[in-house]
Amino acid sequence: MKENDIRPENLMADNLSCIEEDRAFLLARKDRWVGVPCPACGADDAAPYGEKDGFGYVLCAACGTVYTSPRPDVRTLHAMYAQSKNYAYWNKHIFPASDAARKERIYAPRAVMLLEHARACGLEGGTFLEVGAGFGSFCEVVRETGFFGRVLAVEPVHELAETCRGKGLETLSMPVEHVEGTGFADVVASFEVIEHLFDPSVFLHKAHSLLRAGGMLVLSCPNYKGFDMQVMGLASKSFDHEHVNYFHPVSLARLLHRTGFDVRTVFTPGRLDASIVRDAVEQGEADVSGSPLLEYVFGDGWEQTGDDFQAFISRYGMSSHMVAVATRRG
Repeated sequence: MKENDIRPENLMADNLSCIEEDRAFLLARKDRWVGVPCPACGADDAAPYGEKDGFGYVLCAACGTVYTSPRPDVRTLHAMYAQSKNYAYWNKHIFPASDAARKERIYAPRAVMLLEHARACGLEGGTFLEVGAGFGSFCEVVRETGFFGRVLAVEPVHELAETCRGKGLETLSMPVEHVEGTGFADVVASFEVIEHLFDPSVFLHKAHSLLRAGGMLVLSCPNYKGFDMQVMGLASKSFDHEHVNYFHPVSLARLLHRTGFDVRTVFTPGRLDASIVRDAVEQGEADVSGSPLLEYVFGDGWEQTGDDFQAFISRYGMSSHMVAVATRRG
């Protein structure tokens, strides 16, 4: 899979002004930003990591998580997402243009993975809830399997929630913290959400309360210690105004454990790291000239070695995309 398959280059370029407007919204409200401890372990001992586009990043001395501090407070973050030009553009242009590729190459394999773990936990036939359902495509794929008796989409961005409803999905248009009820979900899934949240532990405690005893949580997020983020540093597109938490497999597992979950596995199935770095090298945004191996892989040897190099990255836990599977404890 190539990055252009799911993020068409021409559409992404046209979306830059929307991203800049959302970023400006946050920067104009810096008087509402607050300092925070580490979102993974809770320690308040961090060293400066760097700055980008007006946002400061720090590195936790205790667990190695990178995060923004100070950061926009909860109300400011919610306000930004409520008026987001970026998400409106994705809903209107990028998601529709890439939906077929996403379903085939991301959501169908993801559903197979999720159902395998759910079956192993004896969770067939119950309620599936996706937090941050976005365009609704993964809920569609899960619904088509017939594995669950109920599929529920939770999406706080109004335009995206309307898209989910238009697909016939049962949809709640609100932050997950406002969802009523306890212990009714068998599986809660959340993909590429936790890195956006002011306090991920609040979200995880809520997910814990929504799940029945023994229920399963599946989530994904960037892996700060993954290949493309390590090679590119702050030049990586993963470092942006929306992402305020950058976990790695050990720190994510630590966060899950302290919020009431038993971790079954954390793995890195990413398929885009090599493609992202290759594109960045070609565009002069990444420099691998200090490594003869990387110069060859991302230069003359790309056609021969690129796919195998990506497979190596994913297989050995070095992708910048990671997935955690955990069950509710107690």
